[in-house]
Amino acid sequence: MSIEARFHLARGDFTLDVSLAIPARGISAIFGPSGCGKTTLLRAIAGLEQCDNGLLKIGEMNWQTAHHFVPTHQRPLGYVFQEPSLFAHLDVQGNLEYGVKRVPATERKVSISKAIELLGIGHLLQRRSDQLSGGERQRVAIARALAVSPRILLLDEPLAALDQARKQEIMPYLESLHEELEIPVIYVSHSPDEVARLADHLVLMDAGKITASGEIRDMLTRLDLPLAHDSEAGALIEAVVAGHDDDYDLTYLDFPGGRFTVTRKSLPIGHAARLRVAARDVSLTLAHQVDTSILNIFPATIDAITDEQSAQVTVRLLAGGTPVLSRITRKSATLLDLKPGKRVHVQAKSVALLS
Repeated sequence: MSIEARFHLARGDFTLDVSLAIPARGISAIFGPSGCGKTTLLRAIAGLEQCDNGLLKIGEMNWQTAHHFVPTHQRPLGYVFQEPSLFAHLDVQGNLEYGVKRVPATERKVSISKAIELLGIGHLLQRRSDQLSGGERQRVAIARALAVSPRILLLDEPLAALDQARKQEIMPYLESLHEELEIPVIYVSHSPDEVARLADHLVLMDAGKITASGEIRDMLTRLDLPLAHDSEAGALIEAVVAGHDDDYDLTYLDFPGGRFTVTRKSLPIGHAARLRVAARDVSLTLAHQVDTSILNIFPATIDAITDEQSAQVTVRLLAGGTPVLSRITRKSATLLDLKPGKRVHVQAKSVALLS
């Protein structure tokens, strides 16, 4: 099943012109600079921006065609804005119950108790919105959107108004939506860190158009896209916790290309984890080094090389079929005679465990 959308609308000197097909599962992130049309696209999906001859199909549900338009209030969706719009005269329990009353009992797929559990707000139920922190308000807003049992959840930069501490507080709850619910989520963001941690599918936008769309692991490492050339460029790697080393306080994670070693994490063996390896933290050698402090070393094959500036290149490699990026000097690439198809060894100096 998929989500299909096609919209063309003009607003002053801005035009949204998109044709989109994304999976009807997991989290799809719409990513791009401010003003590129991310929120306008989300509003069009919600029916808040109406355009002639548009198309919107959510699985088997047709919400818009050239001759048919389902108004927003009849669409089973949840929408969370940048600023949580809670009812000030109601406590948290009242906010959660408000929308549920409009959902027939036979269509309720997510109970209020489940929404409360997922967002960890059980201790807040009797508080009013002015008694909540920014992170707590946003968690309540997401729980309220889930409590109406939506067929799709739309999140418009839900962390944009929060400071870094509150962002870190709420991120695990967003991850729980992915792990425990089958509701597809469209997540608008201009934060690479949020996208890398949460998204399964990535849609790139610029100037009202979609420039690329695909699985996030591939999108971040495609050399024909801007993300691979950013100063923060890196690869996402799906791994599984293989074991723990009590003597050295380390955790081992396996992926198709080998094994990562990270500082000890409280994760059960078999837990699926997502790692991020920055391109600037990856060096290359022609042979496996033994006299080195670097523990994360894997064989890999060079897939492609592209120039960044006069002094640097980005190398895309495949380690057991998993794409990895390396940012090295052009001189190093020349001295090592790097070229597509050549076998080398990847040395990851630093690894970030995202989940």
